[in-house]
Amino acid sequence: MLPDVEPPDVRARIQKLLVTGDNRLKQGVAGAKARESFLQALELARQAGLEDRIGPLVQARLDDLDRLEREGAGP
Repeated sequence: MLPDVEPPDVRARIQKLLVTGDNRLKQGVAGAKARESFLQALELARQAGLEDRIGPLVQARLDDLDRLEREGAGP
């Protein structure tokens, strides 16, 4: 866990990063920006010891982003 951040704050920051990435995809922003948000959420989860719970959520988003980019339907 991060020494200066309480768990609720960490969870809120992770959630905000995931929502930001999702919104970037919906708005048609470059996939790299959405990926950046998702990877930041994953890194924060790692630092907080939450990777086991957050990792699969992030991986699903990254897989969808990869699929969209392969199909040419992504940002």
